[in-house]
Amino acid sequence: MVPPALVVGGLAAATVALHLRDPHEQGTWGICPTKAVFGVECPGCGGLRAVNDLTNLQVVEAASSNLLFVAAIPLLVYVFARWSIGRWRGRAWDPSERAMTFSGMALIAVMAVFTVLRNTPAGSWLAP
Repeated sequence: MVPPALVVGGLAAATVALHLRDPHEQGTWGICPTKAVFGVECPGCGGLRAVNDLTNLQVVEAASSNLLFVAAIPLLVYVFARWSIGRWRGRAWDPSERAMTFSGMALIAVMAVFTVLRNTPAGSWLAP
């Protein structure tokens, strides 16, 4: 159970850091390289602000910062739980190659659509 514990510890440390050092203040956590180089909001832009908002129990504000991240949290919790339970029981969770390929392609497609939408006038409400 060491790997799941390390993941939880790392996520907890990052969450505490994001709670204590507010990413809403300009430049506190640096700048997004994609935004700096290309001038567009990447799928991760606003993710740090979303975590900060969630630590302050501001779910609507978190969704406003990065809707894709907030919507993905239940899926991330499910995947982490399956992995952890498999390790606890001594039976690794081993999704099929087909499921992994489909999931990866779906993730790339959703992130691409989200990125394009948040950088157009029609989807400007998705930008952080």
